Amino acid sequence: MSIETDADRDGGESGDSLSIALAQIRVEAGEVEANVDRALAAIARAADRGADLVALPELFNVGYFAFDLYARKAEPFAGETFGRLRAAAADHDVAVLAGTIVEDLAATESVPTPADDGLANTAALFDSDGDLQLVYRKHHLFGYESAESELLVPGQRLETATIGGLTVGVTTCYDLRFPELYRRLVDDGVELVLVPSAWPYPRIEHWQTLSRARAIENQAYVATINGAGEFDDATLLGRSSVYDPWGVALSSSGDEPALVTAEIDPATVAEVREEFPALRDRRL
Repeated sequence: MSIETDADRDGGESGDSLSIALAQIRVEAGEVEANVDRALAAIARAADRGADLVALPELFNVGYFAFDLYARKAEPFAGETFGRLRAAAADHDVAVLAGTIVEDLAATESVPTPADDGLANTAALFDSDGDLQLVYRKHHLFGYESAESELLVPGQRLETATIGGLTVGVTTCYDLRFPELYRRLVDDGVELVLVPSAWPYPRIEHWQTLSRARAIENQAYVATINGAGEFDDATLLGRSSVYDPWGVALSSSGDEPALVTAEIDPATVAEVREEFPALRDRRL
């Protein structure tokens, strides 16, 4: 396992591999401009190091625990935050998972929505031309000491995309606790799952165990992208990681801002599933 921070190494392509960078940026509650600027700077650094795909954390622009700001900071899907990240993807020739934002469903006209109004926890995946490839709205809304389930509309669609020869899916944070969602992605051919998150202390063991389990049981790459920073009632635990289809952590971080990089081989998923064909023994 390797721990990579912003100054650790220059990542790059290796053969036909996909170079992935997880941007574990510091997130400040309500400081949208500063948070987006950090995200854009991380994308630029990752691209300079040869990344093919950069992924951002959950609600990286407003901060997950800033519940009282959700409505005020919500944006339509085609709003400023996704617009700036779409442009960055094209400018730097790198695919970008635009973490998640609080989406104003009533103001969204550019993509289908699960409801005519309300708010959603929404991710967008742009390719290296800045073209939209995937939209994911968080399906499982956290209710334990959280206002998320009261404030947001759950997602309904489960889309996939192809990036660098890999079929990619997205889930978000609390979704990690619901393995049936990942089985649906596997049935759709997914080989890499990106998981933008805002996972807090003290549940380190849950974060690491669930992420590793989703990789092992689905024989797929799982990349978990957490934020860094403190809120009034919570501290994000960081520890963004890339797990291979055997559940081995290829790269991970501590709880400070970091750029976590790893090389992903598109052929590995098929090789693992052929060598140890557990998925073929499913009865449900």
